[in-house]
Formats: sequence, C-alpha cells, structure tokens
Amino acid sequence: MMQQPTIAVQTSNNGISRITLNEPKTYNALSLNTLNLLIKAFQNFHEDEKTRVIIIEGSGKGFCAGHNLKEINSLKGKFDYQNLFNLCSELMLKIVNNNKPVIAKVHGAAFAAGCQLVATCDLALSTNDAMFATPGVNIGLFCSTPMVAISRNVSRKKIMKMLLTGESVTAQQAKEIGLINDHYENSKLEEEVLRLADKISSKSNKIVKIGKEAFYKQLEMPLDEAYKYTSKVMCENMMTLDAKEGISAYLEKRNPNWKNS
Repeated sequence: MMQQPTIAVQTSNNGISRITLNEPKTYNALSLNTLNLLIKAFQNFHEDEKTRVIIIEGSGKGFCAGHNLKEINSLKGKFDYQNLFNLCSELMLKIVNNNKPVIAKVHGAAFAAGCQLVATCDLALSTNDAMFATPGVNIGLFCSTPMVAISRNVSRKKIMKMLLTGESVTAQQAKEIGLINDHYENSKLEEEVLRLADKISSKSNKIVKIGKEAFYKQLEMPLDEAYKYTSKVMCENMMTLDAKEGISAYLEKRNPNWKNS
C-alpha cells in the first residue's frame, strides 16, 4: 500500500490555496520530512501568481502537536538536532516572508511547534474547543524556538506563564492574549475562514504584498527608523497603478478594477 504524503496541497481556487497537515496518527507532528515538504509548498505558493491567500490546517483530531518526539529520540546528536530546529526556523521564516497572507485554521490542539506555527501565521481562526500550549518544560525541553513567534504576538507575562508551566490556554484565552484572531463553533469555522480569505483575496495582490513585507520589517525597527522606512514604502505604494485606481474608484463611488501592479 502506498504511503500517504504527510501534507496535502490544494492549489488556487478563486485565489485561495490550502496546505493540510496530513499525518493524523502523529497528531500532524512536524517531522523532518513534513518540514521539508511545507517549506517547498510555501515557496511554491510564494511564486504562484494565482494564489492570493494561503490557508493551513490539520487533518484528524487536531492541528499540530509540535515536533515528532519519536523522531527526535532517534536523532544522533547535536548536528541532527541543529538540522531539525534550523529546518523549523526556515519554515517559520518562509511564512513570514511569503508574499501571500497565511491563515491558520485551527482545531483540537496546537502545541509546542504547532503553537509556534499558529503564532507565525499572519492570521489565525480556531474552533471554540481548540487548545494552545508550549508544554516542552514538562518533558525537559524548553520551547525556546516556539517562544520567538509567540512572544512577538503575546505579552511577556502571558507567554512566560505558558512557557514556565506548560499549561494550555483555551481558544477564548488565546483570543484575549492575541494569539488568535477569533474562534467559532466547529460547524462554522470553515465558513468563517473562507469569509476572511475571500475578503483578503478581493484586495489588490500587489498592495497586500507591499503591506505584509513592510509590516514585519518595521516591527523590528526603532520608532524613528520605522517611520522613515514606512514613509518610503508609502511613496512607492502611491506610485503603483492600483493606488491610483483605488483612489479614483473611491472618488467615483465604484468598485476598483485591480491591475495588481
């Protein structure tokens, strides 16, 4: 019997593409193979002109349990460990640097590197019963790489409690601390994710690319540098055809006809 791929990729449907973590027996753990496939998939969508929004979700009972602990236990030392965590970091940067917005669609558990994946995505929606945690401390493996993404979304006191106790937070708590945007009944999640994706997809692809790149770059700058940088970005933005079209459409009270240029 042929082995099923650990991720499933669905190319653009009305500008919306999907990546599904597809190893429910391991709770969609991020194995070395899965990480490599995800990196390739995000790179392909980055280059795909038809894709405007990317949705990532998990199959089976939950979103993602983090790294595959059986695989970690089989690794042969520091070189192998470094390769694993470098790959995971490369994946997270592929998402941040992707020129398409990425939405995490979360159900069940998003733990450790799975929680990191949620925090790394530009937007995240979950079911009401989803759970989020950085439980590495419970097994002697502090969630140091997950905390990079989560600490850039959640306040220090909140993430430190998660990291130091390993306790999980509910979807409602995750929304309150800024880890996710919102949560819904299980039967409504797909509808709400598509509603959000459709809304983003209706915008100028060119302008969304400009905005996403600028958003992450300015976050790491001192305030004065951030204003200098974003002022230049706004000037470049103003020179695009879609900025001219958008302003004209607003003044003429009509829907814009985006050129994506």
